Amino acid sequence: MRPALTLLCTLLLSLPALAETIEIPVGQQGESVAGLPRLGESKGSVLERFGLADEEHPAVGKPPITRWDYRTFSVYFEYDHVVNSVLHHQPLYPAKEQQ
Repeated sequence: MRPALTLLCTLLLSLPALAETIEIPVGQQGESVAGLPRLGESKGSVLERFGLADEEHPAVGKPPITRWDYRTFSVYFEYDHVVNSVLHHQPLYPAKEQQ
C-alpha cells in the first residue's frame, strides 16, 4: 500500500514539470487596439467613428448581444452599448495563392 501511495504522490507532483508555456505577443497589437471602440460606447458613436459595418449580425440571447464586423475588427454590443471589441487575427505571413 505504501509504495503505491508514494508512486501516486510522485506522479502528481511531477505533472507541473510537464506543462508547456505558450507566449502570445499581445504587445504587438498595442497601437491597433488603441483605436477600437471602448466599453460603454454607444452604437451611434461607433457608427459615427467607423461608418457602416461590413456585416451586422442579429441579436442573440438574453440580454441581446449584437455583433458588427468591420474589415479588421469586430464590435459586440449589449443592447445599445459596446461590451467588447476584438481585432481579427492577421497572419504574420499571408498564405500563398494556389495556382
